Amino acid sequence: MSLKPLFLSAIAVSLLSPLIARPAEGLGEGVKITEQPEKVRVEINGQLFTEYVFKGAPHVYFYPLLGPGGLQMTRHWPMKDVEGEEHDHKHHRSLWYSHGAVNGVDFWGESEKSGKILHEKFLEIKSGPETGLIRAQNKWVDPDGKTVLRDERTFRVYARPDNERLFDYEITLKAPPDKEVILGDTKEGSMAIRLAESMRLILPKEKGEKKAAAGKGHIILSTGLRDQETWGKAAAWCDYHGPVAQKTVGVAIFDHPSNLRHPTTWHVRDYGLFAANPFGLHDFDKQPPGTGNVVIEPGKSVTFKYRFYLHEGDEKEAKVADHWEDYKSGK
Repeated sequence: MSLKPLFLSAIAVSLLSPLIARPAEGLGEGVKITEQPEKVRVEINGQLFTEYVFKGAPHVYFYPLLGPGGLQMTRHWPMKDVEGEEHDHKHHRSLWYSHGAVNGVDFWGESEKSGKILHEKFLEIKSGPETGLIRAQNKWVDPDGKTVLRDERTFRVYARPDNERLFDYEITLKAPPDKEVILGDTKEGSMAIRLAESMRLILPKEKGEKKAAAGKGHIILSTGLRDQETWGKAAAWCDYHGPVAQKTVGVAIFDHPSNLRHPTTWHVRDYGLFAANPFGLHDFDKQPPGTGNVVIEPGKSVTFKYRFYLHEGDEKEAKVADHWEDYKSGK
């Protein structure tokens, strides 16, 4: 048998290979997503990135969240008790979506009077050389056990170089066919992350101190407002960066141009809470109560889309504004 045809075929494949879709150089294994009994494990290029925890808590969430170089980007508590972390706001579970007033029910907190966001089923779980996907359906249940609304969440993560992580988070909130849903005007919400303690703008008070010390974190809005000026203000994106293990890293959240009330207002705090919240106009702008209400008519829905960019350096070194332009243009 002649080896000439095989040899020519090998040359053809070699010449055509640059045209074949593939991950960028050095990205290795791409995105691997594995369903487990209580969580879904997400790996990028063979390394753990995050886990989607869908059982064992009053709402679903992502924890841990590992940024550039595998650094822990969110607070461990209440999932894990780590020395040096504050134990405030037990509902701040790493990265999550919830809201503090849905038909009058609090789905943000975790008290006995709060509602729960419960996993119903997965619609799609998909690994890939360039992207991975988790689509899930959840129900929002009030303290009496009645389902107030359902949601569909899509988490799309991209295989990227080790110095950054990028994912999109989309959520569609669906009213039941026979009843409207009111997403209430409150600062307590909604697309949220609780950052690592070392990234804080203001550090926890030590016992006996009258005033807390300044941290090394910083908050920047796309409008140019910084730090303590940012709470409740509207902007297309917000970046929160600070040190983790002696290295400056940050998280930027982009508000999609199609979102209701874009650019969104930001419930971003000096102690590490960082949330996009388009509803809390009464708290943020001192408008009359209920101004920020959003009504979903029976059988209808509303969708919110966000992009998270985990990066090295501050917002300028990470070119956050350029990444926003990519997101805005559909890249």
